[in-house]
Amino acid sequence: MPLFAVICRDKPGALQIRLDTRDTHLGYIKESGIVAMAGPLIEQGDMRGSLVIVEADDLAAAQNWAANDPYKAAGLFESVEIIEWKKVIG
Repeated sequence: MPLFAVICRDKPGALQIRLDTRDTHLGYIKESGIVAMAGPLIEQGDMRGSLVIVEADDLAAAQNWAANDPYKAAGLFESVEIIEWKKVIG
């Protein structure tokens, strides 16, 4: 099954939205069962985005996963890019 990188950049000044929504987001990750790995992007010591690797049937399924992320619903992201990714090392 293909892997997709979901690369999200937070809106400036939105750290509190991230903190307030974090538990719901982590629950969604666990519940969905398609996340291979995930973690925040760090800039100047603060969480400022997300990198989530999902294992999905196709790009549309990865887009659907991203569209239902609680962080997106909370308005956290300035941008979201989804691209197929191939694991080579690790």
